[in-house]
Amino acid sequence: MKKVIIALALIANCIAFAQIKVIETTPIVRLGSIGQNDMFIQNEGNEYTFFYKNVENEEEANTRSFSFKDLDNDFAKLQEIIVSGFNADPLLDIKLELPNQFVWLHYSKNLDRTFVQFMSKNKNNEVTGVSKAFTLSQIDKLFEKKATNGKGNGKKKGDDVMSEFK
Repeated sequence: MKKVIIALALIANCIAFAQIKVIETTPIVRLGSIGQNDMFIQNEGNEYTFFYKNVENEEEANTRSFSFKDLDNDFAKLQEIIVSGFNADPLLDIKLELPNQFVWLHYSKNLDRTFVQFMSKNKNNEVTGVSKAFTLSQIDKLFEKKATNGKGNGKKKGDDVMSEFK
């Protein structure tokens, strides 16, 4: 009987004072990138985050980002929106509303080449950022690799959910 009581006391001690827990995580996949981290995309689950060097304040070496969830194939839609802006005549800025930010796609032409810059503004604290200007071929390189997460090309579970792009 003493052995049973001692064994239960030891087990209770181990369970009560456990300090390490294993938490389930989703892998972070780095997709396409432009230059030396001038801009790159990371994917975690169904959330895409775009990181870019902020050229607004050259003294600081800072990085800005904007992110969204891929609810209704939004990642592919964003690529289509960016590419269609290169072919627009006249070139117009495109404003996107994300859950926590506004993102402007600013198009400009220089020496017969079209460029796009990403400008973002946080809805809560007015933090802004501006990326370098990128060409269409650089944007294609940025979007060249899409995370598959082992899913097929068919409809996903969240296909009936509204898109985050408005």
